[in-house]
Amino acid sequence: AEPTTMGGGNGQKSAKAAERNRLKAEATKTPEERRAAQAKAQADAAGITCKVCRQGFMVNSTIVQLQAHLTSKHAKLQPTECFSNWAQMVAAEEAAKAAPAAAPVKKKKKKPKQEESLDDLLNAGLAGKKKGKK
Repeated sequence: AEPTTMGGGNGQKSAKAAERNRLKAEATKTPEERRAAQAKAQADAAGITCKVCRQGFMVNSTIVQLQAHLTSKHAKLQPTECFSNWAQMVAAEEAAKAAPAAAPVKKKKKKPKQEESLDDLLNAGLAGKKKGKK
């Protein structure tokens, strides 16, 4: 007799879900988009690394944060000795500052509720139903 196997373990469910998601992703992205996304992910994963002490920084780290690292850890070194693309980072940040910011979205002001005077509130409370004795 052939042994029976139990089906539907977590590993099998996970594999099916991964395959389903992979097929869904393939249907929505072109090969060029996938390559671009992969290149961006690799660049983001690499981040910014100090060449001297190998400390890692997020890709979106600002020049101010990197400058703080330079002054505290490597005060005697030039910025380009720690970060090979220092000039490009400074230029990119300057360009971002020079670009006009998007116009802020104006929020509608809410009209304040009419405040009732304390006398009106007291009168309303006093004018309520009186409980009678039975």
